[in-house]
Amino acid sequence: MTGTIVLLILIAIPLAVGIYVWMTYNRLVSLRNRIDEAWSDIQVQMKRRYDLVPNLVETVKGYATQERDVFEAVVKARSAAIANQGSATEQAKSENMLSSALKSLFAVAEAYPELKSNENFLQMQRDLAEIEDHIQRSRRFYNGSAREMNDAIQQFPSNLVANASKFTVATYFELDADEAAAARKPVAVDFKR
Repeated sequence: MTGTIVLLILIAIPLAVGIYVWMTYNRLVSLRNRIDEAWSDIQVQMKRRYDLVPNLVETVKGYATQERDVFEAVVKARSAAIANQGSATEQAKSENMLSSALKSLFAVAEAYPELKSNENFLQMQRDLAEIEDHIQRSRRFYNGSAREMNDAIQQFPSNLVANASKFTVATYFELDADEAAAARKPVAVDFKR
């Protein structure tokens, strides 16, 4: 009788460990796929913004031709953001530069009442606000997914499976300390050119 119990225990322990490893591995794969999906959502929304920016710049240019530096900054920031295919942190830097440039563009638009009443401009402004909302939601989803993955990779005992399977910690889509301080400053617009 005791031999049977010992045999069952010797079979049950490796079986339980195997089931745990299998379930943990599958959970880590699901989390990695969720991060990839979240990153893809961010990229789709950024592409929508990139496609809208040239039309927005051209519309504002028609009213505010003397604001060339602002237009060039927006175009340059857009090009840098499109070209950046790095990590989430690197991409966040490019995206934040574009957001700052767009804030400057809208600050310029405030000085032109005819532009502010242009239906095309107003629609693009609404579209951009909607896109920015989608980007923020996508970033939050991505960062939440990254946090879940990082927790699973770093917590015991799932870290044993993660390390053995070479899962890596996900980077967050966030501002660094200098950029966060700069983002809180108001946009400076100089109309004395």
